[in-house]
Amino acid sequence: MTHVMPTYSRLPVTFVRGEGAYLWDAQGRKYLDALAGVAVCALGHANPDIAKAIADQAGKLIHTSNWYQIELQERLGEQLCRVAGMDTVFFGNSGAEANEAAIKLARLYGNNKKLRNPTIIVTEGSFHGRTLATLSASGNRRIQAGFEPLVGGFNRVPYNDVAAVRQVAEHNPEVVAVLVEPVLGEGGIVIPSPGYLAQLRALCSERGWLLMLDEIQTGLCRTGRWFAYQHENAQPDVMTVAKALGNGVPIGACLARGEAAHLFQLGKHGSTYGGNPLACRAALAVLERLEAGRFEERAARLGKHILAGLTARLDGVKGVKQVRGKGLMLGIELDRPCKEVMLKALERGLLVNVTADKTVRLLPPLIISDPEAGQIVEVVSDTVRDFLGVS
Repeated sequence: MTHVMPTYSRLPVTFVRGEGAYLWDAQGRKYLDALAGVAVCALGHANPDIAKAIADQAGKLIHTSNWYQIELQERLGEQLCRVAGMDTVFFGNSGAEANEAAIKLARLYGNNKKLRNPTIIVTEGSFHGRTLATLSASGNRRIQAGFEPLVGGFNRVPYNDVAAVRQVAEHNPEVVAVLVEPVLGEGGIVIPSPGYLAQLRALCSERGWLLMLDEIQTGLCRTGRWFAYQHENAQPDVMTVAKALGNGVPIGACLARGEAAHLFQLGKHGSTYGGNPLACRAALAVLERLEAGRFEERAARLGKHILAGLTARLDGVKGVKQVRGKGLMLGIELDRPCKEVMLKALERGLLVNVTADKTVRLLPPLIISDPEAGQIVEVVSDTVRDFLGVS
């Protein structure tokens, strides 16, 4: 009997060691990780630079409190704002906390304008977290069920539909922000039409709204740019990042610029653990490694290679609806539920997962080699064809 609450349907494997793009289970079997802890371990498992930074900091100081100045937090804030093109940052412990901070910023923004019911436009198919506010903002009825009453103040529209956003603008004068993922991650690796983010940026500027981008899964070189908004130069007013920022050490960040950068004042928000010395030291090591390795270029190149390979091997296969990707964020949408693909791939020594019920999701670490990328193409293609009963 386990005393852990059964919130996950866990696969029958326990990992005990990792190195680079590989994991080993308790029986010593080796697996190629094409999921990277759901885009978390972007620089691979047991990365020596990050491990050294963590060990060194743990021997000096793990935690104090945000009642005191934290020099590492100041350094991380400066570097993160520089690469993101933002002005200020609030550090928490997760992506959900970062999105909670963004939602609070939007509420403050609206209340400062004397609006009675500040409203945030969100999209269908989105995922912003599992706290009460972030699951209310998410466009996923499955994660909301049973937690009613949900948090109000959200107006939902179809993803990739700027006209629907404009229609809301015509009927709701209390809209203050748009919160959107540049690519739907948990929603099935859905890539919007070119110009979608740029049009949202223009509309928010026109209406005096905040453009808030959830870059928790897309950020930090994953899509082939440092941040996905840079593909269209759609600079947000508020942006959230987490996942890859600590390469496994829990940390999240809500960044802001312009008017939004100064909304949080003394006592308006806080976190006990957020931005502590250990987490910040790990994140600094991550940023330094990402910059030195030019991983955005690597993700763009390898992503195109994997996408082309999967497309070639699965083109015309009955049951495959679409293969799509942006950088090292790829999805294979099937015409039926396909959770079984995870287990079949596991048996072949490859880690993938299934999201939105019918999409095989690939989020390999940015450090994979060309041969490893080729292995992912081969094993995933064979696994999908086997699942679909295609020779």
